[in-house]
Amino acid sequence: MRLLFYLITLSVILSSCSKKIHSYPPYDSGKIPAAPDYISLDCWAAHPEKEDEADRLPGKNYFSKADPLPDVDVFFVHPTIYTKEHNPNWPWQGDVFNVELNEKVDNSTIRYQASVFNGSTHVYAPRYRQAHLEVFTIDNTALKDQALQLAYEDVKQAFEFYIKQYNHGRPFILASHSQGTVHAARLVKDYIENKPLANQLVAAYLVGIALKTDLFEALKPCSSATETGCWISWNTYERNYYPPKHQEIFAPALSTNPLTWSLDTVYGPSNLNTGSILRNFDKVYTNLCDAQNHQGLLWITKPKFFGSAFYRSKRYHIADYNLFYGNIRQNVSDRIAAFKSKGND
Repeated sequence: MRLLFYLITLSVILSSCSKKIHSYPPYDSGKIPAAPDYISLDCWAAHPEKEDEADRLPGKNYFSKADPLPDVDVFFVHPTIYTKEHNPNWPWQGDVFNVELNEKVDNSTIRYQASVFNGSTHVYAPRYRQAHLEVFTIDNTALKDQALQLAYEDVKQAFEFYIKQYNHGRPFILASHSQGTVHAARLVKDYIENKPLANQLVAAYLVGIALKTDLFEALKPCSSATETGCWISWNTYERNYYPPKHQEIFAPALSTNPLTWSLDTVYGPSNLNTGSILRNFDKVYTNLCDAQNHQGLLWITKPKFFGSAFYRSKRYHIADYNLFYGNIRQNVSDRIAAFKSKGND
């Protein structure tokens, strides 16, 4: 299990950054914030029984929700939002009762990522004591282990609570981004693969971390837009760019093209892109970018929009979902329909 853990975490969320090799405060268990209690809706960033950012629809009448929604859920594990500059007085874990941090979670990943699933599923997204961003760039392996393990313990408890209290045997989608994918991949190993829950899994969208194509024993990569009981992943970069340690980390990774939903290197032109969401959530951009798989990366031509000239990074990690919002939304619906057509109600 520890080997799996580090195969995932060594994919480094900030792959374009070098390790920070200097002294960091030790992992102080006395500073760990209080654990969430998933009985309380306050410990869920998104939940069908409350109004939250995952309920929002971008654009005016551009997207819609099925009415009634299919009897399908999504369990979404959000990425790292605990990113402020670390100092010895702060814990290495995010506090699920910190109002400021929760607002950042809700107004970013829940709004821009979790909401993509609201057209066809009931959205569950737990708050958890996420590891600080810097655990992915420091050279202290023991500290990484402790911080990410505690975060996973919360995610694991939330998933167990969801299955026992809310799922009631329904089909579900597992979805995640970045640090969330570190934890979601472990959920697959611990609770889904080769276990009864595999029969309820529509698909797993494990986005924003370089995961090897053979990471799972039984769960296979999705090879088409309507295949079910499989997994999907991609990491978005500008065309012709190779991140550091490309051959070591990314070349063996799964890359699914979210415009074609294929694993091949066939080019997906921008006219296949049905809707992207940028900072202005109320505006939908069509035909914003293309997509093509290349050696474990998802390459795109630099999108053009107001202010794009000032975006100099060739890494589009933060927009892995946003850039393909409309296509993901439709694909979720298509996979659910395919799942149910097989009698998997």
